[in-house]
Amino acid sequence: MSDLDIRAARPADLPAIVAMLADDPLGAQRESLDDLTPYSVAYERLAADPHQHLVVAVQGGQVVGTLQLTVIPGLSRRGALRSVIEAVRVHADARGSGLGTQLIEWAVAESRRQGCRLVQLTSDATRTDAHRFYERLGFAASHVGFKRAL
Repeated sequence: MSDLDIRAARPADLPAIVAMLADDPLGAQRESLDDLTPYSVAYERLAADPHQHLVVAVQGGQVVGTLQLTVIPGLSRRGALRSVIEAVRVHADARGSGLGTQLIEWAVAESRRQGCRLVQLTSDATRTDAHRFYERLGFAASHVGFKRAL
């Protein structure tokens, strides 16, 4: 992936990002390309927050991957910063190309650059292939997560 560029997402990238979010069984249930308004509102909120990094991977002029990196200040671990990687997606045509690894490596490097002492992520319990992928990249399944819909 020699011509790969990982850069901050732009408003014009939203249709491609949402399409990737919707392109799996879980995303198909919760995402919609019919109305991009809620995504545009969310994008503006993310773009205004210096702790949020919504990025895209672009190759050959096409958005082929995305992730969100959030830097969180905290008191634990002696006041360490931590980062959270979310919404990692690779376009179906680019899966298996090493792009996912490059995106995660970018997120880890950016976390270090920002002074984070820990990088974490969650993955839906049904995404067993993703779990193996993250473990290969050095992540450990160290916690049990809980969510509550509001």
